[in-house]
Amino acid sequence: MDRKRAHFTSFSIAGFTYYDGVFAFNQLKIGVQVRLVVEPTNQFDKNAVAIYVDENKLGYIPRSCNREVSKVLNAGYNIFSAFIQGVYPDAIPEEQVRVVVFINRNTD
Repeated sequence: MDRKRAHFTSFSIAGFTYYDGVFAFNQLKIGVQVRLVVEPTNQFDKNAVAIYVDENKLGYIPRSCNREVSKVLNAGYNIFSAFIQGVYPDAIPEEQVRVVVFINRNTD
């Protein structure tokens, strides 16, 4: 068991069809770290959290999972790390890529 982090949530990327997933798909391997970026001015969801690999926006944390992550990130706490958990090329686009989010543990 990795003592550096604790599992928080996992999900398929929402909106994967509409963003840069097609351009980054070959980079998406299990274990690749992704960035979580809050979008508090998003017109469709005030709790929106975008997912990036390099400069490519892959989509979002699904609305059903984003509230707590958004609150913490908007408060200025960077306690999460997120990684590609699974890649399923033959699935429908909205289920092709799964992400796992961990809470980083204090090392003190």
